[in-house]
Amino acid sequence: MFDTTPYEQKMNGAFMHFEEELKKVRTGRAHPGMLDSVQVEVYGTRVPLNQAANITAPEAQMLLVTPFDPSNISAITAAIRDNQGLGFNPSDDGRIVRIPVPALTEERRKLLVKQTSEKVEEVRIAMRTIRQDALKEAKRMKEAKELSEDDVKRIEKEIDRLMAETQSKVDAAFRAKEQDILTI
Repeated sequence: MFDTTPYEQKMNGAFMHFEEELKKVRTGRAHPGMLDSVQVEVYGTRVPLNQAANITAPEAQMLLVTPFDPSNISAITAAIRDNQGLGFNPSDDGRIVRIPVPALTEERRKLLVKQTSEKVEEVRIAMRTIRQDALKEAKRMKEAKELSEDDVKRIEKEIDRLMAETQSKVDAAFRAKEQDILTI
């Protein structure tokens, strides 16, 4: 018998990955997740910033980074400044790092929407690949006489239903993020 559960799990995994990617896209407001991509060198090892410091957003246009060990403050400041994709200019007072989040220009907002739509296309490609894998497996099982023609049609309908369900979740998440980006 054919089990669609692993393919459903793969689709959910692709959607969860998409949601994580959306969190990295910057909107006009400060969010601690904006610094998820920053790697900082502490004690001779590169670690994610959130493992070397506490990150908070006390106000809409400001991020505060409080290092667990104040001796790492210059490495943290340098790591944030060196990450060109963020475009932040942090400043520190010896205890905490303040990162002002500049307002987005209209041009930058449109570019972010375009980048987000590229992420939508990536998740759609991943979903189609998962669908193709499921249909190939069903066809292989039919040729091996493990499934009947009716079973294959039923499996195709189930896979297509899962695809449509996940696609609608992706579209809803994209629309919400687009609205968030374009809101001033």
